[in-house]
Parts: sequence; structure tokens; C-alpha cells
Amino acid sequence: MSHIHPNFWERLPAPFFALAPLDDVTDAAFRRIIAKYGKPDVFFTEFTSADGLVHPKGRRAILPKLWFSEEERPIVAQLFSAHPEKMREAARQVGELGFDGLDINMGCPDRAVNKQGAGAACIQDFKQAQALIVAAQEGIRDSGKKIPVSVKTRLGFDKDILETWLPALLEAGPQAITLHARTRKEMSSVPARWDRIARAVEIAKGSGTRIIGNGDVRDIAHARALALETGVDGVMLGRAIFGNPWLFDEKKMTIPAEERLEVMREHTDMYASLFEGKKSFELMKKHYHAYASGFPNAKELRLALMGCADAASVREVVARFLAENSRRTSADTE
Repeated sequence: MSHIHPNFWERLPAPFFALAPLDDVTDAAFRRIIAKYGKPDVFFTEFTSADGLVHPKGRRAILPKLWFSEEERPIVAQLFSAHPEKMREAARQVGELGFDGLDINMGCPDRAVNKQGAGAACIQDFKQAQALIVAAQEGIRDSGKKIPVSVKTRLGFDKDILETWLPALLEAGPQAITLHARTRKEMSSVPARWDRIARAVEIAKGSGTRIIGNGDVRDIAHARALALETGVDGVMLGRAIFGNPWLFDEKKMTIPAEERLEVMREHTDMYASLFEGKKSFELMKKHYHAYASGFPNAKELRLALMGCADAASVREVVARFLAENSRRTSADTE
């Protein structure tokens, strides 16, 4: 297994563009499709439990979240935990698995995660957050590797505390910090405040830590504009990737319906190949609404796709739809 440079963050030219870790979305299947059609500068795995990874019975169930291919490098494993000792052991395993970096999630707003003291709940305990970063750094050293540790977080929990929260994180020396420009309380109910990203760049100046902005980014052109406006090192895109594995390819602005559906079929086959018997096929349907939109009769196709139980039925539905559309087009031109 090859590695990118030990601290690849330092070598990325600004602005760089990263794919956000989206649970049950940016899995190994989708990342392989994205790597083929529009590779970002940095990939992240799905949100993964460090506690589960180090549990003897949990590891087997957790490992599929950490599958990756060489085409995805640099690839960063994202972990969450409230326990430094478990983070250290999980970090050791991440190093041994061959990742290019480890990211600690300190921004997830999920109540169950926060109740554990993990995700965005880390913002409420600066010392614990610092201990998690140090533990991850130690775990990487235990693995004999020299990969960087980074953090993804928010402006605050109940309120914006960037002025104290970001310096506390910087003290622990992560190589990069991704800042989602909302608080945990705000979820996604208010527009992302990119002026606060600009402030984060000011606070981090001279620290050696690269700042990545995140929140409401529509496409790469929008990301470039935000980077220019704020001076941020990188921009992370998340929800815009749905149905659009070409997102990071600036040359692919308009995708014909036939091509979208062909890649949707390829994505489905990849998902079935990797996860049959391990993950529910229903999770794949999160993608179909986005793939099957923006062209005539897309609604009827989406309804048919929702009734599919496996990759074979998806292929049949798409083939039938394309054949019917071809007949309609021929009839319209006669």
C-alpha cells in the first residue's frame, strides 16, 4: 500500500477542494465512482465510531466504513469518540490500515452521538477535545506512521464561540481544521456564515494549521469564490455531491440524462458488489432522487426506482425507461 506525502495537507495548493464525510452516502462505492468521474483533492471516509472500531465484536461491522481504493488517495479516515484511550487505539489501527490522514469529528449534531460526549458535544469540553487530538497523534505514532491528524467542527454548540474554541483546538496542533459555519443548535436552519470562516483564517494565521471552510457550497465555481473572499486554504463540499459524481470536474457542467443514468447504474452495481449482505440496498435509494431529476419524465423513473429491490431490477427499470424515451423522441420527430 503506497502513501501520499506524510503531511499531504502542506503540499496541497490553495484553494483545494475536499469531499465531506457523509454517513451512508460517501461510502466506498460512491467514492470509487467519484474518483473515476470527478476526483476531489481530498477524500474523507464516512463518519466512523472509534469505539466500535476497537471493540472486538464491533470491528468487523465497522471495517466496511473504512474500505478504500488506491484511486482515492489522499484518503482521510474520519472517527468520532469521547474517549481518548479508545481514540488512541483506533488511530493506531487507522495508521496500520494505510490511510493518509485521520480526522476527528467534533461537529456532528446527532443527539445520540452528542449524548455520548462525541461529535459537537466536544465543543463543550475544551480539555477533552484537546485530549482526543493528542490521543490520535499518539495512536498514529504507535502505528509507526507519520500521517496528519485533523478536526472537523462547528462555530459552537448553543452559540458561536469561535474566538475561544478555535484557539483551544490550535493549541493541540492539528494539521488542518474544517469549520462548518454554523453552530450545532442551528443545524442547517440558517445560512452558513462565511464571514466567520474568514475570521477563523485570521485566528489561525501563523499556526501552521490549514483552515477549510464548509457549509452551503453549491459547486466548484462557488467554492473558488468563497476561498477568494475569505482567504481560506480549502473548501469542503457535501450535499452538492448527491447525484453528481462530476462535481469536482469543472469541465463537466451539463450531464446528459443518458450519461447520468448510466453512471447511476454503475454506482448501483458497485454498491451491490461491495456491500451485498453487509448494508441494506435501501440506502442506495438516497441517491436516486438526485440522479433521476432535471430531464423529461424523471418523476416516473424515480417512482419506479423506489420500488427496486436490487441492482438487477434497477438495470431493468433504467433500460425500460431509456427505451421508452427513445420511442417518444422518435415519435415527436416524425
